[in-house]
Formats: sequence, C-alpha cells, structure tokens
Amino acid sequence: MKKIGVLTSGGDAPGMNAAIRAVTRTAIAAGMEVSGIRRGYAGLVAGDAIPLGARDVGGILSRGGTMLGSARSPEFMTEQGRRKAVSALQAQGIEAVVIIGGNGSQAGAYSLSQMGVPVVGVASTIDNDLAGSEISIGVDTALNIALEAIDRLKTTASSHQRAFLVEVMGRDCGYLALMAGIAGGAEVIAIPEAPCDPEIIAQELRAAYDRGKSHAIGVIAEGAKYKAAEIAAYFKEHHQRIGFDLRVTLLGHVQRGGAPGAFDRLLATRLAAGAVDVLVRGQSGVLVGFLGGRVSTTPLAEVANVKKPLDLSLLELARVLAR
Repeated sequence: MKKIGVLTSGGDAPGMNAAIRAVTRTAIAAGMEVSGIRRGYAGLVAGDAIPLGARDVGGILSRGGTMLGSARSPEFMTEQGRRKAVSALQAQGIEAVVIIGGNGSQAGAYSLSQMGVPVVGVASTIDNDLAGSEISIGVDTALNIALEAIDRLKTTASSHQRAFLVEVMGRDCGYLALMAGIAGGAEVIAIPEAPCDPEIIAQELRAAYDRGKSHAIGVIAEGAKYKAAEIAAYFKEHHQRIGFDLRVTLLGHVQRGGAPGAFDRLLATRLAAGAVDVLVRGQSGVLVGFLGGRVSTTPLAEVANVKKPLDLSLLELARVLAR
C-alpha cells in the first residue's frame, strides 16, 4: 500500500488533531504517502484532499478541533454519492482511508467498505456511545470541562443559596451528564435514557434544601425529555417552591473546544497508530477502539448504527451519593 487518506467526520472532539498527526507520521514511517481529506465525507465526495507530510502536522498535537475540518454530506448518504467518493479516491491514488469519528462516521465507514474500499475507523466522539470502544477520543477532555464548570458553579451557588441547572451536551446519549453529575456531586441528573419529570426534579431539589444544603446542582443532558430552561419554566409556571434561588447555565459547544488533555492526546495517538498498523498488516473493515485496557479492533459491521448502552444503575448510585 503506497498511499492512504485520513478524514475527520461528525462533531469535532478534542484529540482529533492528535489522531491526524499520529496517522500521518506513523504511515510515513511505514513508507506510505498520506492525503488529508478535508471537510469529512463532503470532501471525500468532492475529492478535496491535500498532501500531508510530517511537518504539515507539526504543532497540532495540543490544538482542539480538527485541522481537516468536518461537514455533513447528504450526498454521501446516496449510492450515487458513495460511487462518486470511490471514483475520487481512485483518481487520487488513495488506496485506503482512516476515518476518525463517532457513530454516524463509522456507519459511513462501513458503507464505504462495502463498496470495496479498505477502511479503518478510529473511535472519536464526546458522547462515548460508540460500540467497540470503552472510551472514545475527546470524552475525557469534554468531561473535565463540564466538571470544572460544575465545580465553579457550586462555589458561587453556595454563597447565595442557589440551585443551578447545568445543561451539557448529549442529544442522544446521557454519558457526559451522568458522569459529570456523579463526579460533580449533583443532586439531580436528567438523561435521554431515563424518564425526566420536572415534578420529581423539583422534589429532589426541595429535599436537598430541607436537608440543610447550601446549594444544589442539577445536570441536564440536552437530549433529556425536558431541557434545563424548560424545567425552570415549569417551576415558575407551577409555582414550585424548591427553597433555592434557581439559575440555568448552558455549557454548549465549550465542551468540544480547547486543547485536549493528556489522556485524550495519548488515546488519540495510540488508536491512530493502531489504525495504520491494521492497514500495514493488510487488514481493514474494522474500528480501532479501546477495550479491556488495550487498543483493540472490532468489525465495522458490528459497530455501524449500534449505540452502546449506558449503565443506568449509576443513576441510582448518583441519587444515593447526593443525600
């Protein structure tokens, strides 16, 4: 194999640049050329690729985001679009592609592999809902960003006897909310995978007040049945007496941004290097992830469109710890 491509797809995650760097330099060390495909699957269809050398990826290890960019591609979702992508790869002499991304990205990787293109996926999503990897690139950094915000809010909340509803990312998966809530000592956690009742949330916050707590924190995943602002509006409309003065904070995309932490830099480097090693060994059609404390591979057929379940027993643990 003489030339491979690398692309990032879906929502950006801290550590993607570290993965691009590792793919590029390990592939070059193995005697291959590397093309960086810009704008994800949109660039794949358009044939938008640039040569990547060792110096081109210098200085990106500590940078958040992705130097190659990412974009949605409705065209790639069609058979005609995928055929166009295959033709573009052939025209550029790209023999295999490393695809860094989450669920949708790996579903795309599988469909591309079904068309005869050697593909290796690398697990990268802050939602951490990708089957085939216990933890994905970007999760640790995003979780620590959310936790830092919660810790900061707790200090001001305790000064004014306030409750904060903190909305974090997680449209379809509550991993970030659940883990940030436990790590941050939240009194309430609301996630898409479990029922969300504003009445119950009000009772939990009132109970915290009655127990003599000086503040309370509710961590709400953006994909929960009710968003943080809607819960606050419900309290106001129904004259809920929670004791605390209520505030709402939306963390939004700040969780995706900024420099990746040490864990994500190391994880991205190991997974990306593992992806190149898979290709060097003449294999493809797999996701490179982290299982059982080591870099491992899982067939893309077992990963595509499969959502990793969340351990809901941790919700009960969170309730116990919040007492």
